Amino acid sequence: MDKSKEEIIERAYELGEKYEQERTGCAQTAIAGIFDAIGVKNDDVFKSASGLADGLGLSGNGTCGALIGGAMVIGYMFGRERKDFKDMLKPMKSYLLAKKLHDAFLDEYGTCRCHDLQYSLMGRTFNLLDKNEFQEAIEFGMIRHCSKVVGTAAKLSTMIILEEWEEIKTRV
Repeated sequence: MDKSKEEIIERAYELGEKYEQERTGCAQTAIAGIFDAIGVKNDDVFKSASGLADGLGLSGNGTCGALIGGAMVIGYMFGRERKDFKDMLKPMKSYLLAKKLHDAFLDEYGTCRCHDLQYSLMGRTFNLLDKNEFQEAIEFGMIRHCSKVVGTAAKLSTMIILEEWEEIKTRV
């Protein structure tokens, strides 16, 4: 029996949240949640997200890794291939879908920057490269907070992907 669109979206949320709680690495856990929910396997996309956690390299100063992970999956699904590299308009679909994800994430959280998310969710930020602050973050419940953000990014990304697949089917 095929899963409904809503079941797939909910599964992406649940898996993203679960993976972040158990394994951390918000960009990778978002990608894994989305891929597993929609039945896609690509270790290269997953591996390429290794350095993107906590706003890029645990800096806190970049875009939320979960949001970037979702955008990476959208790019993988709808982006420009190397054979079309000269075509400047070819990636437009992935640009528009990634912007849609960005806007939905911004509507949900008011920011895309990791440290700003930390502050709004927990009232402070953490330097995860510092051993003591890393431990404080764990004790403070950062994983619990971030896992919900990962779940949300996975859910929003999956909604966008499934909507685009439906639109493509109706055009064929």
